[in-house]
Amino acid sequence: MTIRVKQACIIGVGLLGASMGLALKQRGIAAEIIGVGRSRESLDTALQRGAIDHIASDIKEATAATDLICIAAPAGSVTSILDVVMTTTTVHAVIFDVASVKKHICNHARTHYQAPRRFVGCHPMAGGENFGPAHASPDLYADSVCLVEQDDTIDPDAKKLVSALWHAIGARVVDIDPALHDGILAATSHAPHVAAAVLALIASDSGATRDFIGNGFRDTTRIAASRPELWRDICMENRDALCYSLGEMRKQIEQVESLLKNGNTAALEQFFEAAAAGRRRIMES
Repeated sequence: MTIRVKQACIIGVGLLGASMGLALKQRGIAAEIIGVGRSRESLDTALQRGAIDHIASDIKEATAATDLICIAAPAGSVTSILDVVMTTTTVHAVIFDVASVKKHICNHARTHYQAPRRFVGCHPMAGGENFGPAHASPDLYADSVCLVEQDDTIDPDAKKLVSALWHAIGARVVDIDPALHDGILAATSHAPHVAAAVLALIASDSGATRDFIGNGFRDTTRIAASRPELWRDICMENRDALCYSLGEMRKQIEQVESLLKNGNTAALEQFFEAAAAGRRRIMES
């Protein structure tokens, strides 16, 4: 499916939003891109880098005549943006987001948008600890997976267009139920981020310096350097699933602590063997 839109709008021009703009421009998908955001500095950087062509002062102005709208704002603000967009866009506009939490956002769209709705919840598994449009790349999404909302209230043509867009910029699309998405991501992304932050704090409080740091610490805590307000919103938006995952993590840590106190070396080795096998199953599936 060939995708060409006359005008697109990106709401939020940080790493993900600016990279989307660069990808759309490089592949000739959007002739013109309007950027909206809270930070004038980010908007100016996105404009200078060619991720957007124009800056709009507000969402209503930017989305009034656009064909394609990408919401790349923090997870906690997506639903309020959807409420604004719903009142301004044409019936033909296709809307999607890139937040890493889906259940609350997709439920909101299902409740407030008339079916068949032309909003599609998306979560590209791309990004890193660097943030802002200065680090944006047209290839950020290449060879990544984009998790796309599976729901029978979505307009089939809108779903087809959004899926084709992700394919066009190099991503592989996987359909998923929003609630299942949040449960899995709590275990594979959100709880690991909390764990990385905890380890960074423990090491800092211990008096560690660069001389004491090896690759294990660098790899494990790399994501702790990510944008704090972004992860604040992600954790709060997925608090139920995250609390469950943290509870399961606590049980495992308490089990290891018990093994250490009792000197149970055989069981400790079995714990590490089970963890290694679990990781292999995930990575090979």
